[in-house]
Amino acid sequence: MTEPKPNTPLISPSSSRNLPDFKKSVKLKYVKLGYHHLITHGMYVFITPLVFIIAVQLSTFSLQDLYDLWEHLQYNLISVIICSALLVFLSTVYFVTRPSPVYLVNFSCYKPEESRKCTKRMFVDQSWLTGTFTEENLAFQRKILERSGLGDSTYLPEAVLNIPPNLSMKEARKEAEDVMYGAIDELFAKTAVKTKDIGILVVNCSLFNPTPSLSAMIINHYKLRGNIVSYNLGGMGCSAGLISIALAKDLLQVYPNSYALVVSMENITLNWYFGNDRSKLISNCLFRMGGAAILLSNKSSDRRRSKYQLVHAVRTHKGADDKCFGCITQEEDSTGKVGVTLSKDLMAVAGGRAVLDELEKNLQLSDWHMEPSRMTLHRFGNTSSSSLWYELAYTEAKGRMKKGDRTWQIAFGSGFKCNSAVWTALRTINPAKEKNPWMDEIHSFPVDVPKVSAI
Repeated sequence: MTEPKPNTPLISPSSSRNLPDFKKSVKLKYVKLGYHHLITHGMYVFITPLVFIIAVQLSTFSLQDLYDLWEHLQYNLISVIICSALLVFLSTVYFVTRPSPVYLVNFSCYKPEESRKCTKRMFVDQSWLTGTFTEENLAFQRKILERSGLGDSTYLPEAVLNIPPNLSMKEARKEAEDVMYGAIDELFAKTAVKTKDIGILVVNCSLFNPTPSLSAMIINHYKLRGNIVSYNLGGMGCSAGLISIALAKDLLQVYPNSYALVVSMENITLNWYFGNDRSKLISNCLFRMGGAAILLSNKSSDRRRSKYQLVHAVRTHKGADDKCFGCITQEEDSTGKVGVTLSKDLMAVAGGRAVLDELEKNLQLSDWHMEPSRMTLHRFGNTSSSSLWYELAYTEAKGRMKKGDRTWQIAFGSGFKCNSAVWTALRTINPAKEKNPWMDEIHSFPVDVPKVSAI
């Protein structure tokens, strides 16, 4: 059943936290965005008024005026040729330089098998059974989990759930294959697109970058064509999903009549931390198994069957600031064990439930606006760059996406980066016809997520 949208305005109030001034940054962003559009689409800025003036002038002509003009042109062949050539030239420039629309035909999110569910109690017990954590750090992980916003139905890969854990390159590849192929198989079934029709492939996974690459694994598995344009993005954190969308958008401006397949995921198997550095234990508590596959198109014939059209893709990189740059770092601890450090500075710019709370406060969002994000964190945990797609799938499953609606995806990641994408719905999404990981249980959501959930 469709739920009414609240009338809460999206206006940035002041905040006592050490956060960016969203109000000022938004104004500056639109100044830059306006300049970008002026440069990129300057031809249309100058041509449109000219066409309007000509149309207005012609509307005032009588039949006699038109006849006189025709008589005049008959004896001025050079003028006719020049005007015709100019018209053809301007028309050609317009059709060649105008940006191609980018359509999101459909997307899918991977839902692991029931055997890979991990309750918070199971997580604590498994951590104790490994015998590698001190009592103090076991208590610390319990405390983080109790305040994380995660529920008891998140997923971990088989290798991590084993006692003892079986962390190997082979198991990491198995996790990657399960996630990627599971999401892509469902996407191909939804769209009925042939594998040979995929002209662009963009895969992002921050911490697992094997050889051959993840993109090569997909090409081999699906026997994609030999001239495919493929990219494999690594080390770009949770915001890499929208970076992949932006890259695919740019490529679709260069390769006409093409499909772009984007795959976003993270790999947990080889990045589970078994040391006692608390700054590295937080990622164990928050990140879970998941991934998404998205099909984009620049074919005008795909507009009618597509779900969304990309309106804007904006990227902001704060890596020049040392504090931002160092807030998320993969490094060794004092004993040589590798893990991902989440610094104390992270809370001033982002992290898990904390960033949701700060976005809600700074952008003056309602519980209704935040519901997809909070429910995704509760049900699936932080699935890194693919979390955005589980959130959009939740919105669709609730029947909230209507034709003409706009959705704003915001992702934060190491570096430190903030990336945005704005989509407009091309049709009303009917939940009864959808297949996504929420559909079998959407009736039980939303649920209450307490600030502290005792284990």
